[in-house]
Amino acid sequence: MLDIKFIRDNPDVVKKDLKKRNDIEKVKWVDDLIKKDEEYRRLLQKEQELRHRRNVITDEINQLKKEGGSIKEKIKEAKELPDKIKELAAKVYELREKINYYQMRIPNILHESVPVGKSEEDNKTIRKWGEIKKFGFELKAHGEIIENLNLGNFDSAAKVSGRGFYYLFNELALMDLALQRFAIDFLAKKGFILTQVPLMLRRKQYEGVTELRNFETMMYKIENEDLYLIATSEHAIGAMHSDYIFNENELPKKFAGVSPCFRKEIGSHGVDEKGLFRVHQFNKVEQFVFSRSEDSWKIFEELIKNAEEIFEKLKLPFRIVSVCTGDIGDIAAKKYDLEVYMPREKAYKEAVSCSNCTSYQAARLNIRCQKGNEREYVHTLNSTAVATSRALRAILENYQQKDGSIKVPAVLVPYMNGIKEIKKK
Repeated sequence: MLDIKFIRDNPDVVKKDLKKRNDIEKVKWVDDLIKKDEEYRRLLQKEQELRHRRNVITDEINQLKKEGGSIKEKIKEAKELPDKIKELAAKVYELREKINYYQMRIPNILHESVPVGKSEEDNKTIRKWGEIKKFGFELKAHGEIIENLNLGNFDSAAKVSGRGFYYLFNELALMDLALQRFAIDFLAKKGFILTQVPLMLRRKQYEGVTELRNFETMMYKIENEDLYLIATSEHAIGAMHSDYIFNENELPKKFAGVSPCFRKEIGSHGVDEKGLFRVHQFNKVEQFVFSRSEDSWKIFEELIKNAEEIFEKLKLPFRIVSVCTGDIGDIAAKKYDLEVYMPREKAYKEAVSCSNCTSYQAARLNIRCQKGNEREYVHTLNSTAVATSRALRAILENYQQKDGSIKVPAVLVPYMNGIKEIKKK
């Protein structure tokens, strides 16, 4: 969330940003938020004065008793104070809740370079990499390839779990693990801390790292428990340092999160019945960084370059797009997507998301950095290294051969016990 002091000092900046996002309804919130914040601080001070008065009056009564003075008026005041404090505390709590409601829903301030637009069609292509291969035969969809080579089973998964789940067998299951190990080794050489995370988070911690609407549209809740299955290890890593103060020399702190991810994937695209692209469960290696504010934009570019290097080594053509104001969501100040080329559809599809969330998550989670005598919120950044299900689809479609077999990307061969080609047995 945005720091209340920032909103208080920069209301016009917040309003302008909301207009850029075409979030006109929330523009009206800003003035009301500032008004309620002023009232909250006034009443809070009055409440604190009354609480202090309650402590002082006891001493005054005792002193009057010693001096033989009348304590009637003081006793009357002392009896009235608890009700006055209770009434004020209720008003303070009500105001704090409304302020918190606004703060949790007003989005991050966008970087000036974010392209203005209404939807993903307005995202701006920054660069492309890789040669688009020409195939001399009719391409098969990756789901069909999987079934033809007996590398997975979608029907059985649908029977036991529903649409959007899958079984992987033999070489394809091994390739899923190979992608993870490849990405882990790649990031370890760049100083990332390999991290396995809890697969469930409490709501309070989850609210610190994600958009509130995701609780309905993305996350799975554990029945009768204050727990949600994680949609990405980013969320668990961010929450790990809630209410924490870094020393400046500790930063940047870089983590390579490895975990299954669980998502409802409710939306216009739905889920795959026989495929790996939009699914409810998949494995992912995630980059996550806690950074000083002055370093975060440099690190943001480093994170997307890491993802690019991974896909270059896999020899999968891709493009980088800067996500526009209408498609970026509330948390990020700027976001890049790496879209991998799918030759059967002759289209680029999202495989990596890279975001600089500046201090937005840190303000919610109360994660700060000690810089001399000052403390400021850290910046948090995240980027996919590889989401295995999406990478698998791209490999299956880009590496398919005329005879139905699949070549294994050379960089993965050492992680697949030397297997160079997947054929039907």
